[in-house]
Amino acid sequence: MPKVGFVSLGCPKNLVDSEVMIGILARAGYEITPRAGDADVLVVNTCSFIAPAQQESVQSILEMAEYKKFGRAQKLIVAGCMVERYRNEIREQIPEVDAVIGTGEIEKILEACEGGLRNDDAESAQLPTYLYHHLTPRILATPRHTAYLKINEGCDHPCTFCVIPQLRGKFRSRRFESVVREAENLAAAGVREISLIGQDTTFYGEDLGLRDGLALLLERLAQLEDLHWIRFLYCYPNRITPRLLDTIAAHPRLAKYLDVPLQHASRDVLARMKRGSNGDAFLKMLDKARKAIPGVSIRTSFIVGFPGETEDDFRELCDFVRAAEFDWMGVFCYSDEDKSQSFALDRKVGEKTIAHRRDTLMSIQRKISARKLKKQIGQNLQVMLEGPSKDTDLVWEARLQGMAPDIDGKVYVTEFEGVNDAADLPAQGALATIEITEAKDYDLIGRVTNFESPRAARETSAPAPTLFPILA
Repeated sequence: MPKVGFVSLGCPKNLVDSEVMIGILARAGYEITPRAGDADVLVVNTCSFIAPAQQESVQSILEMAEYKKFGRAQKLIVAGCMVERYRNEIREQIPEVDAVIGTGEIEKILEACEGGLRNDDAESAQLPTYLYHHLTPRILATPRHTAYLKINEGCDHPCTFCVIPQLRGKFRSRRFESVVREAENLAAAGVREISLIGQDTTFYGEDLGLRDGLALLLERLAQLEDLHWIRFLYCYPNRITPRLLDTIAAHPRLAKYLDVPLQHASRDVLARMKRGSNGDAFLKMLDKARKAIPGVSIRTSFIVGFPGETEDDFRELCDFVRAAEFDWMGVFCYSDEDKSQSFALDRKVGEKTIAHRRDTLMSIQRKISARKLKKQIGQNLQVMLEGPSKDTDLVWEARLQGMAPDIDGKVYVTEFEGVNDAADLPAQGALATIEITEAKDYDLIGRVTNFESPRAARETSAPAPTLFPILA
C-alpha cells in the first residue's frame, strides 16, 4: 500500500481532523510515514485564521510540492480551513495539487488518495456540516498520555474579526454519549489527560437541548478512573456559569484551569468586535472564578490594533491586565482579513503601532508571570511527566495541572531523587511530586522527589505514533 505523510498546521481542532484522516487511511491499509521523502501521497492540513497562518500554509504546500516534482510523491492533497476560503485559487494557482478537501469533507480523504474525489464548485458554496463521532477511526498524533477530544464544531457568535463560521460552519455539538464513549476508549488506550476542545466549549449541548451541557459532561467524565486530568479550552466569558465553576471545584480530576479568550477590555473596542461586556465585568467574573475554585489557573488572549483602538483604549487594556493578573496570556496582532466584518471598519491602526502594543502588553504580562512563578519556589507540587526534553535528554519536561499542553509554560526536571539508572525512570504521563528550585519568566525548574508506578499500558490495535511535523 502507498505511504502517506501529513503536515498538520494550526490549532488542536485541526490536529484532531488530521488524526481522523490518518485513522481513515490506516484502516484502509495505508502506511503513515513521518518522512516526507518516503511518502507516495502528501497531505497538508492548512490553517487560514489570520494572515501569518495563511502564509505558513502556502509555504508548506509549496514545500511539499517540491517532493512531488523531484521526489517519490505522486499525489499532493490540500485540506482544511484554507480550502474553505480559497478552494478554486489553490487548484488554479498550484497545479501540483491533485485534490482539495474542506473542513466538512475530511471523511473523503480516502477518495482523494485513490483519485476518486470530484471537486465541484458547488461544494465550496455549502457550509461544512461534518462532525466525527466515537466510531470514526482516529490515530493520535499527540504523545500517548495526552489527547484532544473535540466536543463541538463550528460557531454562531458574530465576532467581527473572526472568519471561523465561514471556515467551520454553524455550531453543532457531538452527542453526549458519543463524547463519553470516545473518552472511555482513550482512557483504556493509556491516555491520562484529555483536553476538551471546540470553538466555544461552554456552549456545548445547547443545540441538543442540554442545559449546562458542559458541566454535565465534565461531571460524567470525572468518573473515569483511568484519567488523571480533564480540562476544556476556549470558553466564552459570559457562558461561565456558577454550575460550571462549582463542577470544576468539586471533582479532583477536573483541572483547576480556565481558558477564557477575552479579546479586549475596552467597552468601545469590544462593541466594535461585537463581543460586548467590559473590563470591570470581566474582573468580577475572574473574582467569582477564583473564589469558587481555589488555586485556579486562568489563561486569556487579546487582540491589539483592532480598527478604532485608540491610545486610551490600549491604556485601559494595559491597566486591566495589571489588575487581572492572569497566569497565562497570549497577544495577537489584529489581522485585517478580507472576509471578516471588521475588514470594512474605518480607523485602521498602523502595523508598527500594533507591534509596539503587542510587545508592551506582553512585557506587562511577563513581569506578572515571573512574580507569580517565583512564589512557587520551595513548594512541592504535583506534575505530569512529559518525558525527555526535545532539546536535551539530560532534562525532562513536566507540567502542572494549571499548564495546558503546548500553549503554557513547563516545568523542567533536573533530578529524580533516588533514581540511579535510566531503567528506573517513570513513564511519560506518570504523576510525580516535584520540589520547585528555580523560576523563570514562564517556566519552572525543579527536582522530582516522588513519582507513581505508572499503570501498565494496555495493548491497542492502533498505537499512537508521533507524526508531526513532517521533516525532510
